[in-house]
Amino acid sequence: MSLSQWTGLRTLMTPSLVKAIQRNVPAVIAGIQVRHIAKHWAPEFKKLRRLKVQKVKLPNFNEENDVSKLSPDQIRSRMKEEGLLPPRPWMERPLLITATSAVFEPYVPPEGDGKLSALTLGGAKQSMEFLSKKSKSVMAVRKIRNYEEDFSTSDFAEQAQEIYLKAHKALAEKDDDTLHQCVTELCYPLMTDDLKTCTVRWSFLKSLEPPRVVHARCTDLITKDNIFGQVTVRFHTQQTLAVYDRFGRLVFGNEVVAKDVLEYVVFEKHVANIYGLWRIHEKIIPDWMPERDAGKKTYIKQKPVEAEPVADSVVPDTATDKSAAVA
Repeated sequence: MSLSQWTGLRTLMTPSLVKAIQRNVPAVIAGIQVRHIAKHWAPEFKKLRRLKVQKVKLPNFNEENDVSKLSPDQIRSRMKEEGLLPPRPWMERPLLITATSAVFEPYVPPEGDGKLSALTLGGAKQSMEFLSKKSKSVMAVRKIRNYEEDFSTSDFAEQAQEIYLKAHKALAEKDDDTLHQCVTELCYPLMTDDLKTCTVRWSFLKSLEPPRVVHARCTDLITKDNIFGQVTVRFHTQQTLAVYDRFGRLVFGNEVVAKDVLEYVVFEKHVANIYGLWRIHEKIIPDWMPERDAGKKTYIKQKPVEAEPVADSVVPDTATDKSAAVA
């Protein structure tokens, strides 16, 4: 039998048959070298040698790599090969609303701070408006009590004054961390933008009248359960204020002269949030209140432009000039 015939016979025989022939008739099949029946000299490490071999996936440059040109089934099969999960189709957006962007139904302070006589036409009109607005405020306070059971207008007025003092002390000391806990995101830039390069000296002397709640409103955002509450508190206090610019010059107020201050401050809270805080939201300035004096502005004084001196040119005397001078 020739070598080619033995080679064909070797390909037809199964491994088990080849192994049996080699064991029983070694002289017949001694010339045939079979690779798959070769044994390693240390068979106890066969498993470890098998783990050393890793299949490396080579990139196929003939495949389409542009994802926009692949079909959804091809993308799904590619992701399954890589062991990736398909992205979840989120339908909602994560929003965090901690404060509103304005004062809803702002309180309109009565002219003259409500001291008009009820016998006059203006005083009677103020009394009717006060009764109509008070009913809405009572309903708003009742809704706030659904989320904050211990809420009371008399106790809240004292709490509001503490927040007011804490916020203004933090503003004078430029303590941003404390200020963010006392004012909302709407009020913070209004209080700090003009004072970035200034020094503030502020002090609270006394309360001329006890603070009191004059207005309360509630509103919902996005959903009916997401409720915000706003309470307007009237403050009549005595304070001192002095503002110095970056050069140390006084631009507003005085540290010695005390002034009576009448303010209507709006406090807001996300009452639907159990961790919500009452914070200063805005200040209501009535139309009948006189305007305050404008602060002095500092600027860089421009230097006068000096004219460049013109160089004098010396003209030499000519012969004609000399003859004229002699004559």
